[in-house]
Amino acid sequence: MVWLRYLIATIVLGLAAWGQHTPWHWDWPNLRLIILAGIIGDTLSIVLQETGTWLASAQLGAVITTATPTAMVLFSWPLLHRRPRRHDWVSLGLATTGVLAIVGLQVTGQHVVLGALCLLLAGLTWALMSVLVQLIDQRYSLLQVTLLATLVAVVCLTPIVMWQAPILTHIAWTSPHVWGSLLYLGAVSTALAFLLWNLGLRLFQSRLSGLFFLWQPVTGALLGWWWLAEPLSWGFGIGLLLILASTWVAIRFDH
Repeated sequence: MVWLRYLIATIVLGLAAWGQHTPWHWDWPNLRLIILAGIIGDTLSIVLQETGTWLASAQLGAVITTATPTAMVLFSWPLLHRRPRRHDWVSLGLATTGVLAIVGLQVTGQHVVLGALCLLLAGLTWALMSVLVQLIDQRYSLLQVTLLATLVAVVCLTPIVMWQAPILTHIAWTSPHVWGSLLYLGAVSTALAFLLWNLGLRLFQSRLSGLFFLWQPVTGALLGWWWLAEPLSWGFGIGLLLILASTWVAIRFDH
């Protein structure tokens, strides 16, 4: 599934770059950063996140990946020379508490320990990738950066897919629901989402960019309420206010 969504995303990003006549730049220091971002973030982080969620639960995943903004602050110190400040920790504390209020602390799943380890590594690798992207020369267009990093992930995952090729025969390729889901995952959840994430990192240029990563559980809860008629608890309201407060602190005192 990850390989298919990346393959579709590569095609979408390639067409977008071709249509916009995106200028391309080539030099080894920046290409090395893009390759590392593709391996660490697009490949390792997403695979670990999918595996951890499968082994444990999406709820535990939402809790553990709150480590991502903290890790970004720590990685930004040596790599971007952005020293953490007191308000950084206040903002991170508010955001983490907000996510806990939304998803709770219930632990479910058959392989919780292994799943938790995968999710923790997923959060750390995504944080490192997000910092590496900010080191890339801004002469490189975001389309080029996102396209090449996604292509790296396709190359890395292809041998695994070839090894597991028999699984592909069990997919109902003629179903419009399958193709609709794959197109959404590839074009929107991968190509567009990764491009917007990289754009946000470049524009915001803050140690606390990772705070916006924590809006995922908020969005998930709202979509569940809207489409699946899942009730929203009082914890959601408190958590939403805390995450809003953390974002305000980040913007107010960092800029």
